[in-house]
Amino acid sequence: MSYLSLNNIEVIYDHVILVLKGVSLEVPEGRIVALLGANGAGKSTTLKSISNLLRAERGDVTKGSIEFKGRRIDGMTPAELVKSGVIQVMEGRHCFGHLSIEENLLTGAYTRRQSRAELRDSLERVYSYFPRLKTRRSSQAGYTSGGEQQMCAIGRALMARPEMILLDEPSMGLAPQIVEEIFEIVKDLNGKEKVSFLLAEQNTMVALRYADFGYILENGRVVMEGAADELRNNEDVKEFYLGLSAEGRKSFRDVKHYRRRKRWLS
Repeated sequence: MSYLSLNNIEVIYDHVILVLKGVSLEVPEGRIVALLGANGAGKSTTLKSISNLLRAERGDVTKGSIEFKGRRIDGMTPAELVKSGVIQVMEGRHCFGHLSIEENLLTGAYTRRQSRAELRDSLERVYSYFPRLKTRRSSQAGYTSGGEQQMCAIGRALMARPEMILLDEPSMGLAPQIVEEIFEIVKDLNGKEKVSFLLAEQNTMVALRYADFGYILENGRVVMEGAADELRNNEDVKEFYLGLSAEGRKSFRDVKHYRRRKRWLS
């Protein structure tokens, strides 16, 4: 039985705009699965369909089903879903800018009933993975760097003791060195805490280096899937997303031509 599974889901916005068209995917327990694709491919919509945040944007799952540990979750409220162990870290970080880093982290434990000692242990656990946050714990989140805000958003999710984290565009707007640091922490959390991850990411090269499995979305459909190392070495993926081919780096004009003739859609 899959840990998280999407079965042929369809998403419509404003009752007329079809965004996801029969998307099916699975996330095994304790694994990192990458959801790849260009901007507008439907990655964020897929995550929001799982976390039940679509209705805030006038979207609905109109077909298919979503299950977590064998239980239908597409009818749950976002709060109920967090309590069941699934939480989303939104694109763009969305920290509470007027609160300190530590106050932001404490908001993540709101759904859990625990003593002050347990809360302190949870904070120290988060700080062990994000030592930079500990040094900035009293700083106002709105005045910290983009990387620190992304760490804060992931740490806040971790305070809810999730079993599955939906991570949306963790590399967006960050320097390559910070991106590597954050993905190393994700890998660490997956290995030590056994937290499963479904991460939506445009940075294909980095995502496939850390993920176990990958799905590629194109215009709201899954057009390719496979083990991360297989996708990373796939000539179509390298040529379409990285501008590389067996002959070397392609020009932008060649890549545009390739977009029109993608073999996986022919």
